[in-house]
Amino acid sequence: MNAKEILDRLVGFPSVVGTPNDGIVAWIRDFAEGCGARVTVLRGPEGDRANLFATVGPNHVPGYILSGHMDVVPALESNWTSDPFTLRSDGDLLFGRGTSDMKGFLAAALAALPAVVEMPLARPLHFAFSYDEEAGCRGAPHLIRQLPDLCAKPIGAIIGEPSGLRAIRAHKGKAAARVEIRGRSGHSSRPDQGLNAIHAFACVLLAAVRTGEALQSSRLDPSFEPPYSSLQVGTVSGGQAVNIIPDFLTAEIEARAITGATPADLLEPVRLAAVALAQRGFETKWDLLSCYPALSLAADAPLARLMEQLTGIETLAAVSYGTEAGLYQAAGIDAIICGPGDIARAHRADEFIRTDELVACQTMIERLAETLRS
Repeated sequence: MNAKEILDRLVGFPSVVGTPNDGIVAWIRDFAEGCGARVTVLRGPEGDRANLFATVGPNHVPGYILSGHMDVVPALESNWTSDPFTLRSDGDLLFGRGTSDMKGFLAAALAALPAVVEMPLARPLHFAFSYDEEAGCRGAPHLIRQLPDLCAKPIGAIIGEPSGLRAIRAHKGKAAARVEIRGRSGHSSRPDQGLNAIHAFACVLLAAVRTGEALQSSRLDPSFEPPYSSLQVGTVSGGQAVNIIPDFLTAEIEARAITGATPADLLEPVRLAAVALAQRGFETKWDLLSCYPALSLAADAPLARLMEQLTGIETLAAVSYGTEAGLYQAAGIDAIICGPGDIARAHRADEFIRTDELVACQTMIERLAETLRS
């Protein structure tokens, strides 16, 4: 099967983030094993989702990891011009949910697999495919923790997020949390008898706004756009009717951290504001939904130089979105971002990738394998 044919099969699995993924995992496992790779399926604590790890070559010596995620964001946009889970071709363009982000990379990697298996590799090439990346990289940490049981410590990890096949050396970290505030309901004509959860949230919201504003003038890194860490309240939900004292509110808050800042620490002033509401009789709950660190790889790092040799393109210093690369680096494995497609096409209707982008990525992976030959 070529990359386009594999992509057709992958897009056909509606592997939306947060949902069971047994179908796509089983198909990739069967394909990879059929090519001659050694495959391990690593079920996550959710029970209905799994990571997949495949190896070509000896696993007792250091090699490289090709990392990608199998999940996609929902396809709820109303302006899709075709079924988002059926690959549609229009000339060189291939439309479907996940074509750029990032089943295109998975397809290119799997298309390269038969050629890689035929090479006498002295060092291994690993394929690490995760789940629920779109929910804050929830699957990859479970896979990374099991790497010592699966292979020798890798030399580096290439995360195939869409980058136009230009390697990227840094990205921001992220932490997301949910706060729940519970007060006491009642008729709005007697506010003295209730505890208004929405009014109480004003203190939490003010802490979020002030923290976000302060970050703009604190530590800066001009590699990023914007060059500072950021914080925002993304969702707020509460209340039943205008004449009922709202007794419950929930909100979700995220922080994005430049290199050197700890994402979860940026949320701490907001968390403290929520906890302080207990002094006024409110019950609060704070849940950290996801957290992953920033990535920072030096321009002269061996992995960066290797990617320039493989792609013929100078590396890019940084992007502001996040990936699983920071998790690999935190585990002591050099990591870099490089994959086919364009991040600007992701998370929107009529997401697409070009056929030539798939071919170029497959070629890059086969060139990487050539460097591992005996």
